[in-house]
Amino acid sequence: MKRLTGWGGLVLTIILLTVPVVASGEPIKVGFPMYLSGGGAVFGQPSAEGAKMLVEEVNAAGGVLGRKIELLVRDCKGTPEEATRVAKELINKEQVDFLVGGLTGSQGLALSEVAKQEKILYIAPISKPAEICEPPLLHPYVFRAACNSKTEGRSGAVLFSKLQVKKIATIAPDYSYGQSVNSAFVERIQKLRPDIEIVHQAWPKLGEADYAPFINVVLGKNPEAVFSCLWGGHFITFAKQAKDYGFFEKVKFVAGGESGCLEAVKGAGADMPLGIVSNAYDTFYYPETDWHKDWIERLKKYTGEEYPSSWCGTGYDAMKFLVEAIAKAGTTETDKVIAALEDLTVDSSVGKLLMRKKDHQAVRGQYWGTLTKVDEYPFPILRPVEYVKADDLME
Repeated sequence: MKRLTGWGGLVLTIILLTVPVVASGEPIKVGFPMYLSGGGAVFGQPSAEGAKMLVEEVNAAGGVLGRKIELLVRDCKGTPEEATRVAKELINKEQVDFLVGGLTGSQGLALSEVAKQEKILYIAPISKPAEICEPPLLHPYVFRAACNSKTEGRSGAVLFSKLQVKKIATIAPDYSYGQSVNSAFVERIQKLRPDIEIVHQAWPKLGEADYAPFINVVLGKNPEAVFSCLWGGHFITFAKQAKDYGFFEKVKFVAGGESGCLEAVKGAGADMPLGIVSNAYDTFYYPETDWHKDWIERLKKYTGEEYPSSWCGTGYDAMKFLVEAIAKAGTTETDKVIAALEDLTVDSSVGKLLMRKKDHQAVRGQYWGTLTKVDEYPFPILRPVEYVKADDLME
């Protein structure tokens, strides 16, 4: 048997000991609709690469249940309508067995509805709105490998609660993800720090091009600190405009939305504010543990990048859950794979992850740290950085 080396290979070797070395059956088809063109492609493309990496590792080790995984990656751009169209095409034309994919919150909600209608198992690798895995929208066919908007908002509150401030403001994009993160943050910060007063909450529309009115109003309320969950290009646009107002010198700033990830840092360039507290799915430089070093080295080898994207782990981990559930079930029958996924623990890009049976939600935390310029890299990184576990933030 051809075996992988290192931490990730060990798990796959154990799983595949009972299957033939050469996969000989019909391939197991997995549809992967993802945001691959447009503003979100900077995150969607590495997520797809991570999924491809997992499939390559599995197939090189003999596949699963004597069958190779065939990953059908399709561009669903940035709309829920296109995600729906692409998913139905994958199901009805390509006859895929499972769905994994979607980036935005609205795409996750749309793909969940497709899964419910078509009775096909769907795993969300990135989409965060908590309601995807909560009644009344929760259903047997939807799972999420990503953290959700509530754990993100609550973990931000944990970091925020350590600041010596009394007056704060928030700024969040006015749609499902932003509303959920902001609500979770407000609920938890008021619990952790009842002495804090929220003096203003700003709600720019998703894709806002002119943040000046929001910046002026926030500064006019004289907060000591601000919590934001603007993400990707939205945060970069905000940061560039806020810089002209000396915004980050006037207030302490905690930024969700993975504003501390490599793509955001590089995208903002010289306009990326230093000293802000932010988060990321993963960091290639932390933690310095054997399993994480192994993951990063394999990722570097696969992508050919010296500084690999943290977003690769999103696609990799979602596919890891699916493959291990199929192996555990001993079949690709949907109901049995669903049962195998419930309360399944896998070794992921961020260590061990549990997929809860009660809500089909992975117990996944986030990396948080202070954006700092360092000598080791040609861009700022999160330092110090810590992994805020989700165990106590799920309810």
